[in-house]
Amino acid sequence: MSALLIEGGRRLSGRIAVEGNKNAALPLLAACVLTSETCELRNVPQIRDVAVMIELLQSIGAEVERHGTTVRVTCRNIGTSEPDAALVGRLRGSVLLLGALLGRTGHAVLAPPGGDFPARRTIATHLRALLGLGARLVDTSSGHQVEAPDGLRGASMYLLEASVTGTETALLAAALARGKTEIRNAATEPHVAELCAFLAAMGAGIEGIGGSTIRIDPPQRLRGATHTLRGDYIEAASWGVVGAVTGGAVEVTGVYAEDLEPITAVLAEMQLQFELEDMRFAVGPSSLVGAHRITTGLWPGFPSDIVSLVTVLGTQARGATLVHDWMYELRLFALEQLSSMRGDLFLCDPHRIIVNGPTRLRGRTLDSRDIRSGMALIAAALAAEGQSTILGVETVERGYGDLLARLTALGASVERRDS
Repeated sequence: MSALLIEGGRRLSGRIAVEGNKNAALPLLAACVLTSETCELRNVPQIRDVAVMIELLQSIGAEVERHGTTVRVTCRNIGTSEPDAALVGRLRGSVLLLGALLGRTGHAVLAPPGGDFPARRTIATHLRALLGLGARLVDTSSGHQVEAPDGLRGASMYLLEASVTGTETALLAAALARGKTEIRNAATEPHVAELCAFLAAMGAGIEGIGGSTIRIDPPQRLRGATHTLRGDYIEAASWGVVGAVTGGAVEVTGVYAEDLEPITAVLAEMQLQFELEDMRFAVGPSSLVGAHRITTGLWPGFPSDIVSLVTVLGTQARGATLVHDWMYELRLFALEQLSSMRGDLFLCDPHRIIVNGPTRLRGRTLDSRDIRSGMALIAAALAAEGQSTILGVETVERGYGDLLARLTALGASVERRDS
């Protein structure tokens, strides 16, 4: 386990350039399985989750070349339809290989996916979509085994949950099915739209990109394609909050303004001073106020992935903020650690937390539970008096590349210790 030692109380300032969206990189890498031709992805983030997905592709026989942020994948032959179980247990996004392998080979075996909150996040939506396309569930005793020996067939389906990876799983499987598929109540996040655009570049007919009803008309075979990923808006917002919580000035480049709007609308309610335009998000010193109530929502609502960071921001704002994340419970539980930093928080229930501020936080030892709450605790440590130790920093590095160097470049006093 590795730890970050942070000496807090410094105003962070400088410029951060974000790479591609993690939540787009994983389904796009899975989509490369659908063709025997070479696919090239550009602006791919250099983070642990992407590295694990690349290893998973290699475990089933893919040839992968990586040069910085450019990744070339060739799946001439699929050696096995059962990705390495140990790797699957490290990555929630490994579930995307179910749809891709089923479409390409007619068979897929997947161990229980790992990652954040595995006990609370099921893949029921994913499996229902695959069954709707003609697959059958063979065995669930040690994971998930699905097969379609006669191939998948297009279908009309309504997703009970507008799940992002559930929608992506349905799209990946439908891209090699016989006949057209219509998916209603589809997730509409920008990274779902990116997968649709990539499948279209591979030769699939796609209608309704960015909407809640998506129609896909598969070609006889998919071809290789090239795609440049959009900047990661969650990462961009995270660095903006890091600057704001320390009273500094941070400029983030590489992300589209429309992707950030659901987040910056809430930050504006907290009277955060910022400038926003395409490829530039600049945060300056602000007199923050509580937002009264922040509620997560499906896109284009306020994303759950930024809840932890905005809760930390609330500790530095005047007045009360009620944060309501109806999507996940365990993310808020991780923030209870802020109480021992002098944070004035009240956990109402697994989905709601009330924050009062402003409070001068003090350093202490903190434990990263997931990617986003881990980054939030780093932000809290940067704002606090004295030294903090952030345990399990590898968890945060699953979603934030080159973390130590970027913090140092912004003026943080931080040291990494490996054990």
